[in-house]
Amino acid sequence: MRSSRDSGPIVPELDFTDPPPGSDRRAFMVRSAMAVSIGALTGAVPKDVSAIPVRSPRQDATPPLDPSLDVVKRSKGPVMTTVDEFYKVGPGPSSSHTIGPMRITYDFYKRAAALPADQLAQADALKVHLYGSLSATGKGHGTERAALAGLIGMEPATVDPAFLDGLAANPNQTFPVTFGEKTVNVSLNDVIYDATQGEFPHPNTMTAKLMAGDRVLLEQEYYSVGGGFIEWKGYEPPPKNAPKYPYEKISEAIAHCTRDNISLAQMAMANETTISGRSEEEINAFLDKILGAMDATVKTGLAAPTSTLPGPIRLKTKAHDVYENAKNQEGTARKAIGLVSAYALAGSEENARGHLVITAPTGGSAGVLPAVIYSLGPDGAQLPKEKLREALLAGAVVGYLCKHNATLAAAEGGCQAEIGVASAMGAAGIAQAYGEPPQVAANAAEGALEHHLGMTCDPVAGFVQVPCIERCAFGAVKAWTGYLIAANEVPINRRVDFDSTVEAMALTARDMNPKYKETSEGGLALSVTLC
Repeated sequence: MRSSRDSGPIVPELDFTDPPPGSDRRAFMVRSAMAVSIGALTGAVPKDVSAIPVRSPRQDATPPLDPSLDVVKRSKGPVMTTVDEFYKVGPGPSSSHTIGPMRITYDFYKRAAALPADQLAQADALKVHLYGSLSATGKGHGTERAALAGLIGMEPATVDPAFLDGLAANPNQTFPVTFGEKTVNVSLNDVIYDATQGEFPHPNTMTAKLMAGDRVLLEQEYYSVGGGFIEWKGYEPPPKNAPKYPYEKISEAIAHCTRDNISLAQMAMANETTISGRSEEEINAFLDKILGAMDATVKTGLAAPTSTLPGPIRLKTKAHDVYENAKNQEGTARKAIGLVSAYALAGSEENARGHLVITAPTGGSAGVLPAVIYSLGPDGAQLPKEKLREALLAGAVVGYLCKHNATLAAAEGGCQAEIGVASAMGAAGIAQAYGEPPQVAANAAEGALEHHLGMTCDPVAGFVQVPCIERCAFGAVKAWTGYLIAANEVPINRRVDFDSTVEAMALTARDMNPKYKETSEGGLALSVTLC
């Protein structure tokens, strides 16, 4: 028996081994909690704890779950995406519900125009049918306007947002679509909101038809798979040159960097040149255009006076007010977080207005990466443009991997696939801009993505406003948090790696209730009352 004169805290002898099957696990958890509390209060660690061996994860008799989602086409082999495919300029508010449908109908317009003249002479109508999430929330995303714009030959990067706004003001207006000597008139009435539920190949499924009375002259089924990327029935990825540094996981990318003593951005640039056949100068010129577009998005959003966004929510903008107040904050942290939040709100509000934004990776998350880049640029950390380009390249690697191994579409994976991926891209971009090693960039991305896992997509009234706009601000701040933790920890001590987190996102996406996948059938979409 110990006396009060004995030195050291009294720590009870506890059993820390896993309880046998069928035993009282609750009692085991209570004992474990007691031990942790004692250690925290006294600084002592029970001897049993240090002796516990590290166990491998439990292996069930059933085979592991396949992390891939039920999508139309999953890429196999190394990442082959390039920056000009990934960073796209187009109208908000959604890459999957606005940019994607416009690209789809523009593609169909070109296919129809290539038909023989005798077939085109019979055509008298064009019809577009929207299914799944496109039908459920398309009204709030302006999907019918985007689809009509593509049918009449407009592309996302060059369309005037004012034209799309005009369609909403005059929904019965007709437009001639000319195929050689044949003209077919179309209007918003030719874009049909069809079934929201069913066995669709993808949650964002749509069809386009060229009709001759009741006969179909040409029909194609399409899928808007996220980030403005599109596929179609029978889709095969176009052939490309092999990358210099093939990778399917970030661990493989890091191995290339370590072996050749290069940064993540340098590895990405080498792949861009070999896959696309373009020079570094050409790729940098494209990146400069994206940087300019991001800068303009943030500045325009910050300068816009407080106003009411379109739609039934009657949401007031706040970027301008947050920015003006944040500039006057005395505390360094208060000012920094306030400014980054304002930058993200600015970009996201521009997206909600339907103005031109950049998919990074999506329209719904279009406020995150521009805010991060803006905070690194002339009005922030004042890093040179070269570092900002590198940030875009490193961020793209993270985005590529999320697209390759999971999804970028909220209709497939909830908001974790949009804001979560954008935040991870931003975290990796910050790390790259500050010259951190590839492992730190990967760890930063991991932290940002991990803490968005399970995030639902439940837009109120189907508009990309609540909760989307403020989520961009939180995503941008989390990007900085992810970077700061990764840059100040011991990198090899991180227990969770980026590749595992991407797999977790894919698994979570597959298991998530469809109500929380951009259908406006659950969560805030039900609890928030509009009056």
